Amino acid sequence: MQIEYIGGFQVFLGVLARFWPVWAALAIVLVASFNFRKHLGLYGQLFDSGVGIAGVFICLFWLFTAIFATRIAPFDPLSQIPVMKDALPGAIEPTSKQIYLLGGDKLARDVFSRMVFGSQIVLIIAPAATAFALMVGITLGLPAGYYGGRIDAILSFLANLVLAFPVILLFYLLVTPGIMDTPIPYAMAGVFFLFPIIFFVTLFYTRFKARPERLYVLVGLTLVLGGWVYAGLVFDADPLGIVSIDPNQLNIFVAVVFASSPGVFRIVRGLTMDIKTRDYVAAAQTRGESPWYIMLWEILPNARGPLIVDACLRIGYTTILLGTLGYFGLGLAPESPDWGTAIKDASRLLRSFIHPALPPTIALMSFVLGLNLLADALREQSMKD
Repeated sequence: MQIEYIGGFQVFLGVLARFWPVWAALAIVLVASFNFRKHLGLYGQLFDSGVGIAGVFICLFWLFTAIFATRIAPFDPLSQIPVMKDALPGAIEPTSKQIYLLGGDKLARDVFSRMVFGSQIVLIIAPAATAFALMVGITLGLPAGYYGGRIDAILSFLANLVLAFPVILLFYLLVTPGIMDTPIPYAMAGVFFLFPIIFFVTLFYTRFKARPERLYVLVGLTLVLGGWVYAGLVFDADPLGIVSIDPNQLNIFVAVVFASSPGVFRIVRGLTMDIKTRDYVAAAQTRGESPWYIMLWEILPNARGPLIVDACLRIGYTTILLGTLGYFGLGLAPESPDWGTAIKDASRLLRSFIHPALPPTIALMSFVLGLNLLADALREQSMKD
């Protein structure tokens, strides 16, 4: 069966047209953000520089792509149409007359649809794992820097022990298929996923312990929502079936949190040791505030600038790491549409067909570039503050 093709300019217009929900969402968010930037704090200040606008634009583009993936992609990322194997960009599927805008891969899957759905995997794992790593690092780094002494020595030793191990080997050990047959990933997840609950309960208690009517509501909501998410992620026991995670993704998730937490710990520890000597901390101590109140409500807010910058860079690093793991066939399923796996599948036929490798490579590169630009803009604003 002979395959028909459309021209290159039509392919370009077709790709732009498929992203229409993203363009609409971007227009609404960017226009509203620019008009109200003076009331949006640090986020609004990003629109004072071209670097910040570019970083926000790229990151929001991929965020909205992940949100509207099912509407943007014309095909299921796993569906195969044999006649479209290694089809060039612009190929028209004979039966449905749908267009493989960026061509087909070696298994006759639509490259464009796989690139779009690959953004969902990246946008779920990388930011969420970074957020949990921040929770672990902050919860342990604050007391280490504030108290010092034996607490600091023990926690710093454990952090340095993890950092001393080669990261690639560490990930290789934690995401190999055999590890899922052991209770190690679930035990680690059970420990790491407790930290957000502990953090927010402590946060609310130190702030509202003198106002029990508000404290009980906030702590109750934290325990209910936290326990619901905890049960779904760790035990796959969400009664509503909303919160769940694939075992392969849980494996990668735990590995990222375990490897990233020590770095966050060291940053928070250093910032705490510096900030605790400031006058406003001494004033809080004079008022008789508790140590955890001072750590969470005096020190942590004044350390937010470097931590936000580190979070952006860490999400980019995690994205690259996910791509590396996918390239080596570790962690996610072989048929996964994540960008690393797509690059691996396409790299084996580069001499014959280069088009399947370009979209996921450009997607990965552009998303990390957007995060780096965002981090640069945030760094400039935090230095001004």
